[in-house]
Amino acid sequence: MADQPSITNMTVPDFSAAMTGGQTFKLSDYHGKNIVLYFYPKDNTPGCTTEAMQFRDLHQEFEQKNTLIFGVSRDSIRSHEGFKAKLGLPFDLVADPDETLCAMFNVMKMKNMYGKQVRGIERSTFVIDGVGTLVKEWRGVKVPSHVEEVLEFVSH
Repeated sequence: MADQPSITNMTVPDFSAAMTGGQTFKLSDYHGKNIVLYFYPKDNTPGCTTEAMQFRDLHQEFEQKNTLIFGVSRDSIRSHEGFKAKLGLPFDLVADPDETLCAMFNVMKMKNMYGKQVRGIERSTFVIDGVGTLVKEWRGVKVPSHVEEVLEFVSH
């Protein structure tokens, strides 16, 4: 698969999607705040659990940097609610079962799982600034030290 061109410095179109707490995520509602959107493959899997806990543990530091965190996967709201409660996540999770956001951010790819080709979310993180511009993207994320790297980026 060819590498995708960077979408950094592009304006992210306003979008809305269902999220935990019976709310709707709408990008324009967060004008003036930095947004971290992290895409992950599946609730309650080892890497995704570790990543969510690391964002949870540094949540306060992100808030001090005027930055809100939202996790995105194809899981249902019901799955997200359970995952959020189980881990005590202080941020909301966005459900994207129809892959609208996955397509917008181009995170779907073919992956090898147990020797089979499967289509899934490539772990990716995006930072959108307070005026809606995508200012940083990480693709093919490896969980160890990633959350610290994101925090470091929004700290400058």
